[in-house]
Amino acid sequence: MRSIVVTDPPRADVGDAARLGDFGVATVHEAMGRVGLLDPAIRPVWPGAKVGGTAVTVVCWPGDNLMIHVAVEQCREGDVLVVTTNSRSTDGLFGELFATALRHRGVRGVVLNCGVRDTADLRRMEFPAWSAAVSAQGTVKATAGAINVPIVVGNQLIDPGDVIVADDDGVLRVPRADVEQAIRGSRARVEKEDASRRAFQSGELGLDRYGIRDRLPALGVEYLKYEDWAAQR
Repeated sequence: MRSIVVTDPPRADVGDAARLGDFGVATVHEAMGRVGLLDPAIRPVWPGAKVGGTAVTVVCWPGDNLMIHVAVEQCREGDVLVVTTNSRSTDGLFGELFATALRHRGVRGVVLNCGVRDTADLRRMEFPAWSAAVSAQGTVKATAGAINVPIVVGNQLIDPGDVIVADDDGVLRVPRADVEQAIRGSRARVEKEDASRRAFQSGELGLDRYGIRDRLPALGVEYLKYEDWAAQR
């Protein structure tokens, strides 16, 4: 791996990223055709966290957070720091001091394919963080990695400048080129769900609203009175 720091890569518009964050992971995921969702093993450190921001990507070595220190300088308002290690690690590479430095630069959150610690402090700070593990295991600062290169996190390829949407439902990658389409699709989905919500509140069934009832016979579903069903047992 080449140890490089790529400076000022193109980013999605931070306002668009925030709008996708407001829609939430489930809505954007459905609007995009159910693609881009990171492994559900990557979970929020505290409940209720919700972000949409532009990715600054980091490759570290296991047990070594040197490149996170380097990456802080490359972060700016509206970013989400996305960290992976070049082989599996659960060590706590990220904690409260990093969050303090990132918040000063306007970073909206962090996603790690490794470990995080100082979770009580992160919760108190309300600094959004998602990780594959929680571990107090400390780290060194010894080995160079890379910043703002394509990385794989949670089985998804993430390019610097892509949009990261994250909440209690998980973490989603939206390619930079697809952001406008994702916003349009998310708006349409919200409108559709609002209409369905009103219909359900008035008593309509999903069976009828979604056309499920008409498809049941072809799926082999039969309706039997209890007496007929009991006689067949």
